[in-house]
Amino acid sequence: MSALPPDDATRRAENLRAVFAGMTQPAKPASPAPAGSPATPAPATGKSARGRWGILGSLGAGAMLLLGKLKFLGVLAGVFKLKTLATMLLSVAVYATEWGWAFAAGFVVLILIHETGHAVAMQREGIPASAPVFIPFVGAFIAMRGLPRDAYVEAKIAIGGPLLGSLAAWATLAAGLWTEQRLLIALGHVGILLNLFNLIPVSPLDGGRIAGVFTRPFWIAGYAIGIAATILTRSGILLLVMLVGLITLWQRLRHPVPGYHDVPSGRRLAMGLAYLGLAAALWLTLPLGASAVPSP
Repeated sequence: MSALPPDDATRRAENLRAVFAGMTQPAKPASPAPAGSPATPAPATGKSARGRWGILGSLGAGAMLLLGKLKFLGVLAGVFKLKTLATMLLSVAVYATEWGWAFAAGFVVLILIHETGHAVAMQREGIPASAPVFIPFVGAFIAMRGLPRDAYVEAKIAIGGPLLGSLAAWATLAAGLWTEQRLLIALGHVGILLNLFNLIPVSPLDGGRIAGVFTRPFWIAGYAIGIAATILTRSGILLLVMLVGLITLWQRLRHPVPGYHDVPSGRRLAMGLAYLGLAAALWLTLPLGASAVPSP
């Protein structure tokens, strides 16, 4: 893969990092352009294309999370026969309008690898799975066509995505640092951020499904962390996740499935160590990509 021109690579990397930063912190006013840089005409609406896509992405994410919770999204996928390749190409085309074709293709591949981790874990547990369906600015999903035997099996399926996705992100970042390819560095950095975000211990994120293997005090602690993060960051996407998550928590507490959460302490400990180890590794490697991408 050929290297992007420094200015172009920096612009795309900073662009995408800014979008993901919106998940965890309030929007900031745009910085003035450096002296001598070419001026870009402002759209008639007064908002940048990135701002519009960010708002649409947040609204779309919330809608899809709610629809997915109601199991309606899987029904729509079956009715309209959405195919993995078609939705992948759609996502690449949408992302390319903001970040370019090379970055968009790499980003979608990283999402595909994450979802493949879930699919492999389902296959190992004997649970049929649908093909991945991609949704721009939301990600992708694989529908389980069966129920896990218990919370431990659900946790193994949930952690499969971040585990394989993190390995892919680390490999991409390492390749970028080794070859000094800024495109790969930025992709690896965003892949790490994406998988770390998914480990927040709030359903319907992967971290919330993993937390189901622990006892109830851990569930409540996870949601307390999520609420605190939402208040501190004032993130719209986190607020939508928390709304869906609190509904899930309420249903779990009111209508527990007999025996579903009766997991031996040894398995709970193993899953807890795996979860904390993966989250810590992602957190420690996150600055590598950020520092390697120069500021404009």
